[in-house]
Amino acid sequence: MGIMHWKHASARAYPEGMPRLSLPQGHTSSLPSGTPAWAGHPKGSAAYRRILAGLAFAGVATFAQLYSTQAVLPILAADLQVTAAEAALTISLATVGLAVTVLPWSFLADRIGRVRAMMWGISAATVLGLLVPLASSFPMLLGLRMLEGMALGGIPAVAIAYLNEEVNKAHTALAAGTYIAGTTLGGLAGRLVAGPVGELWGWRAAALAVSVLATAAAVLFLVLIPKARGFTAAAASGFRGGLRTLSGHARNPRLLALYVQGFLLMGGFVAVYNYLGFRLSGEPFGLPATLISLIFLAYLSGTVSARWSAGLSSRFGRRTVLIFGSGLMVCGLALTLTQALALILAGLLVFTAGYFATHSIGSGWTGAIATTGRAQAASLYNLAYYLGSSVIGWAGGLVFQSLGWTALALTVIGLACTTAVITAVVHPAGAPESAARAGS
Repeated sequence: MGIMHWKHASARAYPEGMPRLSLPQGHTSSLPSGTPAWAGHPKGSAAYRRILAGLAFAGVATFAQLYSTQAVLPILAADLQVTAAEAALTISLATVGLAVTVLPWSFLADRIGRVRAMMWGISAATVLGLLVPLASSFPMLLGLRMLEGMALGGIPAVAIAYLNEEVNKAHTALAAGTYIAGTTLGGLAGRLVAGPVGELWGWRAAALAVSVLATAAAVLFLVLIPKARGFTAAAASGFRGGLRTLSGHARNPRLLALYVQGFLLMGGFVAVYNYLGFRLSGEPFGLPATLISLIFLAYLSGTVSARWSAGLSSRFGRRTVLIFGSGLMVCGLALTLTQALALILAGLLVFTAGYFATHSIGSGWTGAIATTGRAQAASLYNLAYYLGSSVIGWAGGLVFQSLGWTALALTVIGLACTTAVITAVVHPAGAPESAARAGS
């Protein structure tokens, strides 16, 4: 799901065809004088294919586990006798764990290497995922889910940096797109597997089935991923320099507006998917878990809208497309206020398309605004939208339990409108979209 923004960030950081051979920021070369710089594996080589396949499987392993309980939240809530908001903590605490470890994982990977960091993260997450179905109490389940998210933070924090170092710069955007496809398919596969299995044998069986799927994907990643050739350990001042860069980005109002957008819209997006299943499982719909899990196929509309929005932004500007995407989210949510199932599903398609349009534009825009420290700028965006997923994704349940679906939908509509206003004010029409202001 959530993670498509990397494709556009990478495309702007390293446009296709640009033969840049600079080392990653914060790194120093250990190559002898006169040694040619590592140009990266070319497209079509065996190592290039192994990188793409390995990272695609890493994406499946990561995002299948991260959202594995979302399709069975009503079943989990009934079995453990907890509320909808409490059940949603199994999602929120996992994404909190990922959010708070994205930056630490990136700093660790600067020291120990990208491949080693990803191997540690995916291995730990796999073991924790297999323990989740064995949780003997709800607090233990929440603790395991948070630890699982913390381990999973090692993949999105490092994968794109690894690609930039190991793949020829002319093909980095294409390679990143393959990784993003893996993350999307992983999130979708986890939900589609969990729904039918959960309906037949309960949420524990569903969690186990997703963990087995993720374990298989993790093993394939470990087997396929080649050793790093372009990595150089960070300089001793890399950590302090990174903190200064992060502080500068946080003071840039244009970047800050994009981080707020990621927080608000991702939070609203996850809240809708968290609690729509509860609505559809109750009266007057009474849909079984297997059918409810199919609503996640609406994610495919996001695949289309992300590419479509990129093309439109070159014609009309990022500002216009981001505001338009927020408007699509509002229109889609308005359709879900009806009692007609067909209109609700159509509204979900429109809402999802609108979200991924804004997400792809916003995440890619961070790389255009930040002329230095693009990796750190993207990490802060990553941090903001996962925190939004955690906080608003959970808090939306309080609104849903107390006031119903209409109140929740109107709340998310308010978040989308707030984002559109912030975008219109902070990014004035006609302003250069790639110009960085003080602080970046």
